[in-house]
Amino acid sequence: MNELHAHICQANHEHLAIPAIPPIFQTFAQQNQLLLNAAGEGIYGVDAEGRATFVNPAAERMLGWKADDLLGKNIHVAIHHSHTDGSGYCVQDCPIFAAFRDGTVRRVDDEVFWCRDGHAVPVEYTSTPVYDDGKLVGAVVIFRDVSERKNAEAKLHSTMEELRAALEEVKQLKHKLELENAYLQQEISAGFNSHHIVGRSLAVQQINYQIQLVAPTQATVLITGESGTGKELIARAIHRASDRNQRPLIRVNCASIPSELFESEFFGHVRGAFSGAVSARLGRFEIADGGTLFLDEIGELPLALQGKLLRVLQDGEFERVGESTTRKVDVRVITATNRDLKQLVAQGLFREDLYFRLNVFPIRSAPLRERLEDIPLLVTHFLQATCQRFHKPELKISLAQIQRLQEYDWPGNIRELENRIERQVILSQGDKLNLTEFPTAAKSMVDVPIIDENYFTETSVKQLQIRTTLEALRKCDGKIYGANGAACLLGIKPTTLASRLKKWSLNKTMFITPT
Repeated sequence: MNELHAHICQANHEHLAIPAIPPIFQTFAQQNQLLLNAAGEGIYGVDAEGRATFVNPAAERMLGWKADDLLGKNIHVAIHHSHTDGSGYCVQDCPIFAAFRDGTVRRVDDEVFWCRDGHAVPVEYTSTPVYDDGKLVGAVVIFRDVSERKNAEAKLHSTMEELRAALEEVKQLKHKLELENAYLQQEISAGFNSHHIVGRSLAVQQINYQIQLVAPTQATVLITGESGTGKELIARAIHRASDRNQRPLIRVNCASIPSELFESEFFGHVRGAFSGAVSARLGRFEIADGGTLFLDEIGELPLALQGKLLRVLQDGEFERVGESTTRKVDVRVITATNRDLKQLVAQGLFREDLYFRLNVFPIRSAPLRERLEDIPLLVTHFLQATCQRFHKPELKISLAQIQRLQEYDWPGNIRELENRIERQVILSQGDKLNLTEFPTAAKSMVDVPIIDENYFTETSVKQLQIRTTLEALRKCDGKIYGANGAACLLGIKPTTLASRLKKWSLNKTMFITPT
């Protein structure tokens, strides 16, 4: 304000040596006194030197200046000296002065005039040139305080921004719900709702016990085991038994995602984050918020992304690709692998801190060869499900055929068994399952590779023991005890043979010839 007053005082001094205000302005003010007093808009005149020639009452009220304080003074210095941001407004750029320099009417919709107390008033104004005997002698300025309009526009803009943000949030929620629905439909179509861990073996009992222990907690679970042993089934059982079961379980197969898309797949991206990102996308962590995220084949996770996964596991925070906003999620993570993560850590391919973070509660998914006694239940389950899915009448299977299945070592585990059952259902005619396409019964246990006839490995000895036991049981028609029992034939105690059968998950009834 001191600087402003200094400008005005300087202009006042200069005014003392400047000719008097042109009479045309005095005449205009006198002839239009009633109009000037009654007008709601601010009106003032300026001569060709930029001095105020008259100021109406509305202008005085809006700007806080008295007419006597402005008359004869440089009006630009007094009320138009700076832009909205406070930067200086050069007089050569002033549209008001330009009007009486080139005789063109100027209309401005977005500028400010400065009040006496130092605050700016947003205005719109028109500067109309004034002629006297064909000579440009100044201009008349009519202005309006547009504070209310500006406030309304700002409020509208804020409301529109809030509405846009709300619509974007609704769009994201809609997208999330659509993805969740897609996952749920996938589960339903795949029959997961009716699936459960089938079996009564000690291995299955141990798994079910571990599921009951860990499901109610928020602990991270690492499921290990060979391919085809049902690791995803264990993850789903944990999710269903947890308090997150009303939210979806989202599955990610880490082995099927290109390395360059891992981060986007996990955390999402914003529009334009990279070439091809034509729209924003939610990541799997956001979709699984409040639920469970199952990361299958976790051993395939690129080393570069493992640190970011560790962060979201520890803090529940991440950023979308191309965005600096930190987002929070509440996700329980279950992982699975058929690889030896300890070995990967030793090779520098897997972070040790991430391994310990994932391995809070390990569960081993036993291979089918360690739970052969579950095969009858599994076959019955797969037969019913497959016949129903293929709209075929339910097929029957004999005990002898079950025995054939139990004599095979199933390198592909439960997945191989299920796939083979599906194939046999398709091939079978009538009401019985046709097992002609299965490997021969003794293939896996009898044809044991021996490195040298004078040198036996521990594995070959074990396999030879299993083979001779199976042959003895077949010859004795499943009989263990007595002079003509398999134990006597093998030269061991019957209790020892019974213990071995239990250990190998074999049942003597498998070797009884059907009558």
